[in-house]
Amino acid sequence: MCSIAWSTLEYLHEKNKCRTLFATHFHELTVLDQSLPKLSNLTVKTVRYYADIGLVSPVKNNNTGYRDFSEDDVARLQFVSKARKFNFTIQECEELLSLYSDKDRSSREVKSLTLEKISEIDAKLFELKELRQQLSFLANNCQGNDRPDCPILDALSE
Repeated sequence: MCSIAWSTLEYLHEKNKCRTLFATHFHELTVLDQSLPKLSNLTVKTVRYYADIGLVSPVKNNNTGYRDFSEDDVARLQFVSKARKFNFTIQECEELLSLYSDKDRSSREVKSLTLEKISEIDAKLFELKELRQQLSFLANNCQGNDRPDCPILDALSE
């Protein structure tokens, strides 16, 4: 389990001297210069949010006030962090986590989700290329001199 006091974590995180305490059933091991957010490449606020929406289920330790994160919670946070970098939504991350947890899953479902994401990215790239072409056209037609005539402003006001 990882025991982390949020106020302590925030202080340490701000001071760039992050520490995370990993407690096992038999002993505690201190890992220097790392924190749960650093391990998962997420901010403290994001880790809290993911706990609040149920992506991870830390147990509040009433004796210390810390939230106890299991190794599974840390792995789930790392998984979600990577999935979010591929632009999967929270809902899609939940679905991927569910598929990951199901050892009898079909890889067909995972591939389907991934292909859908690729299609979304391709559509966004097409849209961005179109916007770039339009802006380039406007910029090329603007003299950029001391005169008030500006085709960019004219196009935006239409």
